[in-house]
Amino acid sequence: MDAMEDLFKEPDRRRFNAAFLVAILIAAALIGGLIFWLSRKPSMEDQTAKILDGSFHEGSPQFADLNKDIIISTDDDTVQSPTGMGTISMYIKGKIRNKGTHNITVLEVNVAVVTQFNQVLKERRMLAVPVQQGNLAPGDTIPITITLDGFAKDDDRANIRWKVTAIKAEG
Repeated sequence: MDAMEDLFKEPDRRRFNAAFLVAILIAAALIGGLIFWLSRKPSMEDQTAKILDGSFHEGSPQFADLNKDIIISTDDDTVQSPTGMGTISMYIKGKIRNKGTHNITVLEVNVAVVTQFNQVLKERRMLAVPVQQGNLAPGDTIPITITLDGFAKDDDRANIRWKVTAIKAEG
């Protein structure tokens, strides 16, 4: 009859484990601290603006003087790849060369994919120096890769255009 009593016996209720509660509270505090720490970091836009502070932009004589020594070329191995969303991503590869005598410490470039009628389909700006390489010394060449997403299959992707948008040099 003991087996029968065990069958209908109400199971013992487990008590709440205090260690489990403490672990949950510690985990919540750590997650909260991590969120607070991440929210205190400056945004990418603020970090970029700080890096670009003091750089020369189009229209200034210093920009024209430094820009004439920057050569940007597109490599032949630019890749166009379909995505699962039915769009096309382009991985544009190029090279930036400093043929001048100044050490370039900040270089922001813009890449645009244009149609055969010179209409811009997509464009993107990127800090090539100091993000991809710390500086661009005279005579140096650095590789650059930019991804542009969201092209339609029937878009007229006729050409790729590079443009220096900001530049800063030592000396």
